[in-house]
Amino acid sequence: MKPSTLKILHLDSNHPLLFAQLEQAGFENHQDFVSSKETVEAKIHEYQGIVIRSRFKIDRVFLDKAVNLQFIARVGAGLESIDTDYASAKNIALIAAPEGNRNAVAEHALGMLLSLFNKLNKADREIRSGHWNREANRGHELDGKTVGIIGYGNMGKAFARKLRGFAVTVLCYDILENVGDANAKQVSLAELQQQADVLSLHIPWTPETDKMVNQNFIDAFAKPFWLINTSRGKNVVTADLANALQSGKVLGAGLDVLEYEKSSFEHLFEEHDIPEAFRYLLKADNVLLSPHIAGWTYESHALLAQVIVDKINSMYLAD
Repeated sequence: MKPSTLKILHLDSNHPLLFAQLEQAGFENHQDFVSSKETVEAKIHEYQGIVIRSRFKIDRVFLDKAVNLQFIARVGAGLESIDTDYASAKNIALIAAPEGNRNAVAEHALGMLLSLFNKLNKADREIRSGHWNREANRGHELDGKTVGIIGYGNMGKAFARKLRGFAVTVLCYDILENVGDANAKQVSLAELQQQADVLSLHIPWTPETDKMVNQNFIDAFAKPFWLINTSRGKNVVTADLANALQSGKVLGAGLDVLEYEKSSFEHLFEEHDIPEAFRYLLKADNVLLSPHIAGWTYESHALLAQVIVDKINSMYLAD
């Protein structure tokens, strides 16, 4: 099918280059950022392509009505908001863009780690409150530590590259074999838990990773460790993490994602319904929180869009 006969429905706002370049390539582009899922379902049969971020779930009901759909492009790294098995069974191509924000995620993870090691968030708050506490804010150095990375794909590899400037040992664990490289030695999960001083998660949210970091998982680490999570919030049991922070088994946590996030990534919960474990995180000096922005830089905003454009074009404009 030629681009001129292919209609794409954009369901979320993205960097303007995405829409503009697809128009330039000859695709017919439509936007609908506000209609309900049911309204979109009523017209989705008219389209061959969808571009979405995380507005709503693409489930079986939706896919059954998308009778002419050829591809779904998600402007982000993961595809967990899409019933990927059912889409694949219908021969719908799935496009994501982990290349687009891997550098942003890696820099954010490193920034969180260095901030925790040097107690920068705590020290900043104290000085603003008129307190000059030097000894209480004595930090740690990253050199000499062992950093364990779980999930050694685009994000994990990018984080390992950022660590090359430090005198650290980097270990990685992944369900795929032979993914280690010059920046990280691939080991078993047991060996990583035996050696790591720092754990950084770079994994999708799947049935296998759901609630993976629980009390038993944490207890399996031989040493107290720092935790960085820039992957998905539901990979960590917050109540178990809070307990480990209180006991000292987890020395500090940098969390860009939270167990309580909605799939749209835009909201947490109503104020009166804040879980007790999260109340603890909000007060803990050794916890650093950010609102799912690790991969959401000005640069990645454009790069994510460009990756999606390039992948769509490669499907229809290849020689």
